[in-house]
Amino acid sequence: MTGERGTRRPGRVLTALLCAATAAGLYGCSDPGPREPSPTPTPPPATTAPRTTTPAPATTTPVPAGRSPLTGLPARPAPVVAVKIDNVAAARPHTGLGAADLVYVEQVEGGVTRLLAVYSSHLPELTGPVRSARESDISLLAPFGRPVLAYSGAQSALNPLLDAAPLHLVTESTAPGAFRRSPDRAAPHNLYLRPERALATDPAARNAQDIGFRFGAAPPGGTPVDTSTVRFPAARYTFTWSAADRAWRVAMDGREARATDTGPLTPETVVVQRVTIRPSEFQDKFGSVSPYTETTGSGTALVLRDGRSYEARWSRPTADADTTFTTPDGAPLAFAPGQTWVVLAPRG
Repeated sequence: MTGERGTRRPGRVLTALLCAATAAGLYGCSDPGPREPSPTPTPPPATTAPRTTTPAPATTTPVPAGRSPLTGLPARPAPVVAVKIDNVAAARPHTGLGAADLVYVEQVEGGVTRLLAVYSSHLPELTGPVRSARESDISLLAPFGRPVLAYSGAQSALNPLLDAAPLHLVTESTAPGAFRRSPDRAAPHNLYLRPERALATDPAARNAQDIGFRFGAAPPGGTPVDTSTVRFPAARYTFTWSAADRAWRVAMDGREARATDTGPLTPETVVVQRVTIRPSEFQDKFGSVSPYTETTGSGTALVLRDGRSYEARWSRPTADADTTFTTPDGAPLAFAPGQTWVVLAPRG
């Protein structure tokens, strides 16, 4: 069952198993190649802890004790597990995303995207499919302290940077018991993480800490909005406000995004953070240059919450600093308590 560390809004549990998929849409660097599927029968879908809409007090000060610094909701202190997740069509529907505190959307080779799911308040039984890390992940995760990072592998030239980063690295080769291969999907879209086992490999794991997010009442103003779309070179995300859920329904490439264990993905806050995406010094195994997403510096953002959009500014002066979001006049901009998606979208 799910590792429960707090309370969240009730999820809609589905009984659908992981669907069969082809290996089409492969983008990666050194992910494991095809292998024989595990003879172990596929376990029933994991059940995530329910989500609650209990709001945090209206505040833009640091999240008080007894609440998660990543969601603003009631939660016990707990370490962070970050998981790099595949997001081509063959990798969907995902598993375990409904339990994440925070989901980042990052561009990779070919203009498609991958997800970096961050867990602390709750750990699902399984999450994935898991794919390879990128250089951008190192800077992106720096404000979290020393989180666990679970991924399927990385190109050899990147490994020294990952090893030197303040991360506890977990891969199938270093912790095989923390992963399983689904017999219902084709490689490389069939690798899934057992987050509890991944966390158990780090006896020195630190609890989640303030990363600069603030939660509370919505700022004044804003523009009523039903839908908002973000485009990457080869991917498209649409967020549609659902008054019934008091959250945003996610669609990827024109299709509703769902998790096999909890149903539709429904973050309370969506942040479209405009960033510079430039070529890195690394290439994937096909020779395509890996993009690097710059998450230090400053820029504009659009914050979606409560059926409204708010123009915002983001700032992160250095890699070891938190990211702050403010209104155009400089006032702290509070997020709605609950799950947040941060879409690291190209500037312009």
